[in-house]
Amino acid sequence: MTDASLQDGPFDLEKLKELIELMEKHELTEISLKQGDQKWRLRRGGNNVMQMIPSTSVSAPAVAEASIAEAPVDENLIEITSPTVGTFYSAPTPDDPPFVTVGTDVNLETAVCIVEAMKVFNQIPAEVSGTIVKILVKNGDAVEFGQPLFKVRPA
Repeated sequence: MTDASLQDGPFDLEKLKELIELMEKHELTEISLKQGDQKWRLRRGGNNVMQMIPSTSVSAPAVAEASIAEAPVDENLIEITSPTVGTFYSAPTPDDPPFVTVGTDVNLETAVCIVEAMKVFNQIPAEVSGTIVKILVKNGDAVEFGQPLFKVRPA
């Protein structure tokens, strides 16, 4: 892909998908693009999580305060956070049971949810051992990078 193939205006979704495929094929971890005022960075990380970080500020849909129930204050709880911006899914498909529920014991590799970004479905591991005590988002909610998804009582 050359600079000449990029047109003025927003990046083409098909071109972004093509870049993602090229990254996977060539095992690249990061690509940065700049055209005019637009700057984009695609980054692959530890769990093959893809991030798309626009340099211009884009506000994600706000999650209603009423939809997030607070867990009792307990300093010993650990949060599992979203590694990317996307849509939270509690199960692999709408017909499947959720990956985890309150009371589920998890370990470092336990898949707790999926965060979908640009049609890339990323399974999110717990990366902690313990018991899920609170689920902080609902299925289908938009989530932001670093947003707490679960609270876990460490084992």
